[in-house]
Amino acid sequence: MSQQNAPSAGHALVEQHGVDTIPEAERTSSPRDVLSILVGSNLAFGVVVFGWLPVSFGLSFWAAAGSVLIGTVLGIALTAPLALVSLRTATNLSTSSGAFFGVRGRLIGSVVGLLLSLGYTALALWVGGDVVVGALNRMLGLPTGGAACVVTYAALAGLSATAAVFGYRLLLKLERILMWAMGGLLLAGLPAFAPHFDAGAHGDYLLGGFWPTWLLSVVAAGLSGPIAFITLLGDYTRYVSPVRHSGRRVLWSTAGGLFLGLLIPQLFGTFTAVATGAGDDYVGGLIAGAPVWFLLPLLLNGLLGSAGNTGLMLYSMGLDLDAVLPRAGRRQATNVVAAVVVALVFLGHFVWSAQDAVTSFVLVLTAIGTPWAVITLIGHRRCRGDYDRSSLQVYNRGTRGGVYWYRSGWNVPATTAWAVGSAVGLLGIDTPVYRGPLLAATGGIDVSFLLAGGVAALLYVGLSRRTRGLAGPEPVPAAAEAQRVG
Repeated sequence: MSQQNAPSAGHALVEQHGVDTIPEAERTSSPRDVLSILVGSNLAFGVVVFGWLPVSFGLSFWAAAGSVLIGTVLGIALTAPLALVSLRTATNLSTSSGAFFGVRGRLIGSVVGLLLSLGYTALALWVGGDVVVGALNRMLGLPTGGAACVVTYAALAGLSATAAVFGYRLLLKLERILMWAMGGLLLAGLPAFAPHFDAGAHGDYLLGGFWPTWLLSVVAAGLSGPIAFITLLGDYTRYVSPVRHSGRRVLWSTAGGLFLGLLIPQLFGTFTAVATGAGDDYVGGLIAGAPVWFLLPLLLNGLLGSAGNTGLMLYSMGLDLDAVLPRAGRRQATNVVAAVVVALVFLGHFVWSAQDAVTSFVLVLTAIGTPWAVITLIGHRRCRGDYDRSSLQVYNRGTRGGVYWYRSGWNVPATTAWAVGSAVGLLGIDTPVYRGPLLAATGGIDVSFLLAGGVAALLYVGLSRRTRGLAGPEPVPAAAEAQRVG
């Protein structure tokens, strides 16, 4: 929906904006709101479960916590600056990337964003639903079979989709509450599981040795958290005005929100996984090892925390699908992706192995997402935050031309750099179901994200000219352009 045709979103019950440019008068959020969203939305079991991964790989608590901490900090250093792009463009990040990939090439960002959000949303519903079912079973003796899981997953998806359809303003209010409520519930879990905690205990290393396994944990459990936000941060900072708030404050709020929002739940997951000896079944071990008084907090977090987490992800997916199919509209797109997520959740519960599915997913998505983020950041640095907002909306408005038209809407150097960087990254990953051939050259250590980002950066800098874009013709309606060409 174009900015000109969009009703005012500032006073509407349901957000009217899709990926159009947010008017300055409606950019009333603050850097503190960005921090609240990033913390409140992540204090859920969809993030907690990543703290279990290092323990399931065989690491002790301190080794696991160290890998999560280092990976998270590295990921934040790469990801947080992306928040500044949408601060300047007033639209979401995938649309903003059209300045570097071209107004059609920015569909790469939309697809990457859809895949990232789709997988993480399905995981959040999957884990949160299992926590709800397990807690109700211990508290009330309710069944844990397939029917109970199906009903729970569907109910959580419906609740999340409703919040996502209402849009940014409702989600912001929800995350402000969840930040304190879910944070308190997680802190209450420390004394609940402390009696059985042994920081030195560890199992057999998944990759046969400590360092390869530890480095796998850095990527799969630490780095993957911030990488999940490479296309999401702009959904929030586009509502922050650069006139009233400095880029430095937005950057620090984003970094702080990612740091607290990811480390608190992940370290809780590591702590409880060690205390309960969770092994290959984190949720089962968590429910069985929890004292009776802590079952209600687990139930509330599984229900409300998951709804807050997946609601924000579904909101972002709706925007990304709206960017791919502008005629669909944000609300219709949100409902479509919610249905797809439920289907993936069923596959996750009934078909896939939890550890293998989660590990493989995050490594693959990190390999293809990192090059896109690197290219976008290099492009932002080059143009110094100076964007032609009207030209960014060419695809959404069904027109052609503009300063970011490049070659028929595609910037070949950026697209080539992303494709080659992603391919190299995929050739260097080490997952439970696939080992890339480049592992032999890296000593069996998975450094796929470094390879992917480094290759993409070198190619993009080497192939592209140091200009913002190639000045194309003035934007014209696509139909008129087709007539002229014909």
